Amino acid sequence: MVAAGRLKDKSLRAVADDYFARVRRYVRCDEIEVKDDRALAKAIPSDSVVVALEVDGESVSSTELAQRLERWASRGKGAVTFVIGGAEGIPAELSRAADARLSLSRLTLPHRLARVLLAEQLYRALSILRGEPYARED
Repeated sequence: MVAAGRLKDKSLRAVADDYFARVRRYVRCDEIEVKDDRALAKAIPSDSVVVALEVDGESVSSTELAQRLERWASRGKGAVTFVIGGAEGIPAELSRAADARLSLSRLTLPHRLARVLLAEQLYRALSILRGEPYARED
């Protein structure tokens, strides 16, 4: 995951860290923080599937996200990079170049909450793929 800005709030940082630790039980997961939106593209690892998180992106269920993660991970080096922009969002050029544009919600979320929500959904998606009890999707 590449995100503009730092997650400074201690309580949100703790929640994000908890979910990222859970995700890391299954897959490598790096959290890269950059200073601003202009630095996002430079921080994206080469050969990764780029998923831009944007309010007007495609809405998917947790099960659909799990299926897409599985499909994306089978491409190239298997790396998937989720991109979270700052207050101004993701630069248009990066958005157009992304392999996918997803929305965590039709609501506009502050990037710090979006990061926590993404971490939880990644953990949920991996739980779905493994048939674990955390995900109670049908």
